[in-house]
Amino acid sequence: MKLVNPSAARRIARQTGLAVREARVVGAQHGYQHLMIALAGGQRAFAKVAMEEQAPPAEIGAAFAAEASGLRWLAEAGAVPVPEVLAVTGSALVISMIPPGHATPSAAFGFGAELARLHAAGAADFGAPWRGFIASLPLDNAPGPTPGPGPAGWPQWYAHRRLLPYLGMAVDAGALRPEDGRLVEAVMDRIDSLAGPPEPPSRIHGDCWAGNVLWSGDRGWLIDPAAHGGHRETDLAMLDLFGAPHLDRILAGYNDAVPLAAGWRARIPLHQLHPLLVHACLFGSSYREGVVFAARSALSA
Repeated sequence: MKLVNPSAARRIARQTGLAVREARVVGAQHGYQHLMIALAGGQRAFAKVAMEEQAPPAEIGAAFAAEASGLRWLAEAGAVPVPEVLAVTGSALVISMIPPGHATPSAAFGFGAELARLHAAGAADFGAPWRGFIASLPLDNAPGPTPGPGPAGWPQWYAHRRLLPYLGMAVDAGALRPEDGRLVEAVMDRIDSLAGPPEPPSRIHGDCWAGNVLWSGDRGWLIDPAAHGGHRETDLAMLDLFGAPHLDRILAGYNDAVPLAAGWRARIPLHQLHPLLVHACLFGSSYREGVVFAARSALSA
C-alpha cells in the first residue's frame, strides 16, 4: 500500500531544498526508501532516501552520486531518454517521474536505434571518472591500463574490473565452488581471443536489464545506470539475460542504426558473466548454474 508520509516529505525538502508537497513510500532497497513525491509546482518525481535520519552509510551517498553522474552523462548523448536529476545529496536522490506506458514493437525498435546512438556517442576511456556501484556493490571504474599481461584494451579491463573482483567475492562467500572459480579463470586467461574484434569505448548503461528500461510515450527510457565507458555488446547481453520485451525488435532497431560486429551473438555469454557473478555475490548459490553455463558457453564460442 502506498501511504502518504508527511515526515518523509519534510525530510526530503530539508535534505534537498526542493519544495515537496507530498511523499508516498512505495518500497525499500539497499538501505534506502523509494518514494513517489509531488513538488509544489505540481511536478511528480521519484526519490531514493537513506533510511537512517542521522549519518547514513557513506556507500549510499556515493551510490546516489554515481547514479546521478551516470544519468547526466547518458543524457549528454541526446539519444535514449533518461530522467532528469532534480537533486542529489549524501542521503537523497530525486529524479523526474516517467509516466508509465507499455512496450510495443515500434517502441522497442526505436529504443534499439537510440541505444545504438547512445553507444556511438562514445567515452574517453573504458571506465568512468566517478566511483561506481551496481546494486549495493562497489564497481571499479578505474580507467586506463590494467594489471597483468596482455593489451590494455577492453578484454583485460573487463577481466580485471568486472570479473575478477566478483569472482573472488562469490567464491569466498561459498556462492561458487573452487572448481567454478577455475572455470571463470579459464575465461579470463583466454579473454583476448574470446572478446571479438577491438572496439573503442562505448557510452553504455552498464546494468541494462529489462527492469531498468521504462516504456513511456512509445519510447524506452533508461533508469538506474551503472554507466561507464565499456563494450556495447554488454548492454545487449543484459537485455537478453532477463528477457526484455520485444527483444527481437530492439536488436533489429539497433542493427539498423549501427551494425553489430560479426559473431556478437556467440559473445553474449561472455558479457553475461559479470552480471551473473554480481547476482551470485548478492543472492548466493542460486546463480551458480548460470555462472557455470555462461563460462562454458563463452569458452566454447
